[in-house]
Amino acid sequence: MAEDNHAIGIDLGTTYSCVATWQADHVEILVNHHGNRTTRSYVTFTDSKRLVGDEAFNQAGRFPTNSIFDAKRLIGRRFSDETVQNDTRRWPFKVIEGPADKPMIVVNHKGQEKQFAAEDISSMVLAKMREIAEAFHCSKISEKNAVITVPSYFNDSQRQATLKAGKLAGLNVLRIINEPTAAAIAYGIDKKAGWFRKRNVMIFDWGGGTLDVSLLTIGHGVFDVKATAGDTHLGGEDLDNRMVDYCVDEFKTKNKVDICGDPKALRKAKTACEKAKKALSFCFDIDIEIDSWYNGEDFNTTFTRDKFEERNMDIFNKCMVIVKRCLEDAKMDISDVDDVVLVGGSSRIPKVQELLQKFFMGKELCKSINPDEAVAYGAAVQAAVLSGNVTGKLQDFTLLDVIPMSLGTECGHEHHMAVMIPRNTKIPTKKHQIFVTTCDNQRAVLCGVFEGENEFTRDNNYLGGFTMDGIPPAPKGVGKVDVCFSIDANGILNVSAEVISTGQKRAITINSDR
Repeated sequence: MAEDNHAIGIDLGTTYSCVATWQADHVEILVNHHGNRTTRSYVTFTDSKRLVGDEAFNQAGRFPTNSIFDAKRLIGRRFSDETVQNDTRRWPFKVIEGPADKPMIVVNHKGQEKQFAAEDISSMVLAKMREIAEAFHCSKISEKNAVITVPSYFNDSQRQATLKAGKLAGLNVLRIINEPTAAAIAYGIDKKAGWFRKRNVMIFDWGGGTLDVSLLTIGHGVFDVKATAGDTHLGGEDLDNRMVDYCVDEFKTKNKVDICGDPKALRKAKTACEKAKKALSFCFDIDIEIDSWYNGEDFNTTFTRDKFEERNMDIFNKCMVIVKRCLEDAKMDISDVDDVVLVGGSSRIPKVQELLQKFFMGKELCKSINPDEAVAYGAAVQAAVLSGNVTGKLQDFTLLDVIPMSLGTECGHEHHMAVMIPRNTKIPTKKHQIFVTTCDNQRAVLCGVFEGENEFTRDNNYLGGFTMDGIPPAPKGVGKVDVCFSIDANGILNVSAEVISTGQKRAITINSDR
């Protein structure tokens, strides 16, 4: 195989992943060796080998405790997080607390117990995407250039962990970009919207595990993100889980048996319920049939679209709250939005489309781009631009993205959050602020780094920090420390501090292994 310099765009999804590349004057979505344009984000450890992608999903029924999925719901999170604790009760595989509160996935492989971090599993999925690209380009290279997408509402540690997964997969990660921004690029290129008059476009990106809503102004080749909002733990998986719960309750009522603790039975239910959920987007009722579900007992029930909507209305309403927040943060009215673009598999749900259309006063929703492929499409465009492989319409391409959450440090004795960089600030960016000592002869200050929108740091997410010592003794208010927050184009944060009177400095790059 020859070496090449083709850059690729990868949508690393909760349930499915997709890879694309820019070819001459268009984006090519690459098919896997099953002929599918998207690949399951699954890794299965059998007795003798490790399977990744569609073949891993196909063996999940045989090896339920060794089939890993939803790694994106774990990546960059703490084991003690409430969402992680809730998920571990549902997953058939085992998750334990590792060093520094890091969740570790436990599998049995080749007769040994092995532990993997979420980024290890994600790196295996990314390596599969890389293989698909290499097969398409008939080339092999030690490090393949790639742009990887993440939910816009991913925090710093989740972005860092994704970057690490890319490196473990042998990728040279050119950039981490937000999924709805990538989808907007796909829409702009496809519709040539970015090269005529300016349009305000809302991207509603609802996938298997996350919801992202972004508002952009697109015009003259510039993709300018005005605001972003989202939930990194709200997706189609949650709808599947509710259907599984319903089936388990029905089976318990009929057979007086609780099968909650049986991984194989739950795996069968999850597969059947996911199929049923998808079918309910196109029909009004569906039979869920599970042969020999437990102890030889078959199970079947009819699930109507009305029942599905009723059981999930709180989730659908939560989506609309996030849409409203994005609009408010962008300081736009409903009438200012020209297009509402649907992205992600869960955006196909009729009730969601109905609520969105009602929110936007009857506006027709844009369904012209493929919701499963748009994110990888946009990532491939950005990869081509960053690697210099630009022709024609890409030559005037500019992307202006934002940070999803406010970043700040602690000031004074009251544990108040001093916001250094407000949410929805354009990146890359750098902000300085001078802090003074709060007591006489203070020799050191703690420079803690937090993200969130709450007034007090205890209610926000602690990212890391350091102690800045070496301040010369002086009355309170005299000693001064210059604190600098700097965010790069990947949305990754560096924090530094300098004692002004002595020039002494300290710095930290916030990373996922803290």
